[in-house]
Order: sequence, then C-alpha cells, then structure tokens
Amino acid sequence: MRNLLAVLGSLITTKIAALGEFGRFVWATLRSLVRLPFGFRDVVKQLDEIGFNSLPIVIISALAIGMVLVLQMSLSFKRFGARALAGPVISLAVMREMGPIIASLLVGGRVGAGITAEIGSMKVTEQIDAIKALGADPIKKLVVPRFIAALISFPLLAVVADFAGITGGMVMAKVELGIPPAQYVESLVNFVTVGDFMSGVLKTVFFGMIVATVGTYIGMKAEGGTQGVGRATTVTVMVSLVLIIVADFFLTRLFMLF
Repeated sequence: MRNLLAVLGSLITTKIAALGEFGRFVWATLRSLVRLPFGFRDVVKQLDEIGFNSLPIVIISALAIGMVLVLQMSLSFKRFGARALAGPVISLAVMREMGPIIASLLVGGRVGAGITAEIGSMKVTEQIDAIKALGADPIKKLVVPRFIAALISFPLLAVVADFAGITGGMVMAKVELGIPPAQYVESLVNFVTVGDFMSGVLKTVFFGMIVATVGTYIGMKAEGGTQGVGRATTVTVMVSLVLIIVADFFLTRLFMLF
C-alpha cells in the first residue's frame, strides 16, 4: 500500500512539475512576442505552411460536413414540415461548432505533427544547442513565428470552413429538399447573427495557441534520436486534439453567457 501511494505521489508530482514547466514555456513565448527583432520572413513562411497548405483539406472536409448534415437531417425536416429551417439550422451548426472544430482538429493534427517533427529533429541533431551557442533565443527563432502564424491561420481557416460548409449544405438542400439557393441564403441571413459567426471564429484563436505551444514544447523536449521524434509527434497529435475538444466545451459554455 505504501509503495502504491509512493508511486502515485511521484507520478502526481512529476505531472505537476511538467505542467509548471509548460506554463513557463508559454509565458516565455508570450514575452518573446513583443521583443525585437521580429522575424517577419519566418512568420510568412509559417503562414504558408500552416495556413495556405491546409486550405485543400479544410475546404473538402467542410463541404462534406455541410452536405452530410443536410442528408442526416433531411428526413426530420420533411417529417415535421420544417424545410424552411434547413438554412438557419445547418448554418448555425456549421458556424458555431462544426466548421471551427473540424478545421481545427484536421489542421491541428497535421500542423502539430509537422511542428514537432521539425523542431524535434533539430533538437536530437543538436541544432537548437547551436542556436543557443550563437547567442540566439530558440523560442524567439523557432516558437514565436509558429505561434503567430497559428493565431492568424486558424481563424482564417475557420472562416473558409464556414463558407465551404454552408455551400455544401446549400447544394444538398437544393437536391434533397428542393430549397432554392436564394431562399436558403435569405433564411440564413434572417436568423444567423454576427455573434454566431464570431463565437466559432474566436474559439479557433485558442485552438491555434494550443497547437502551436504543444507542438513546439514537445518538439523541444524530444530525445532518443528518430524514434524519440516519432514518439513525440504521436504525443503531440494526441494531446493537441484532446485539448482542442476539451477547450471547445469550456469556450462554448463561456460564449453562451454573452
């Protein structure tokens, strides 16, 4: 019994220490945001990698989600004579939840794995130590550009996902329910507010912070050669996706108060 308690105590202490270390890492990242010089070229490069290169998967996935939502709900709309509500219901579902969360999960898995693999490779090959030896700050050089790019890219990708999802829903509403696109858009405009749109987009700012900080932190802690990098990449994807889903619940509850 004592041994079990000792193991549990050691495990809890280790996790609390790791959480504190991660908190210091996040704080150092935030402080580095306002320090010069500002790596504009590095940020642009990461914007291209995180944002532009993620557009195809976001557009295709959001289109499919919008179409599937209409297919799943078309029977209920027909049964209760509520075809006119297809536009508002689907659009609200996409804007407030499905668009932002699907885009963040897909992009988070892709981007988080890439960030950890890149920085982890630099860590195990001692390139990060070389950056320190040259007097540069690895957080400023490696973490901040990815952090800024994620903060910008995730909300923009969420907007793209919203419009793609609504378009997919509009197409299937015409096919399955016979709702003209003009009527679909008109009902959307009358029922959906700017607050509905912004609540979904604002959540992705926090999702971007999660992916960027978790990916860079775990990458900088990678060790054990290529196998260690592979393990770190797997952990990043798992942790990022779980944190996004958990954060989505709390952020949704928070935004419902306003």
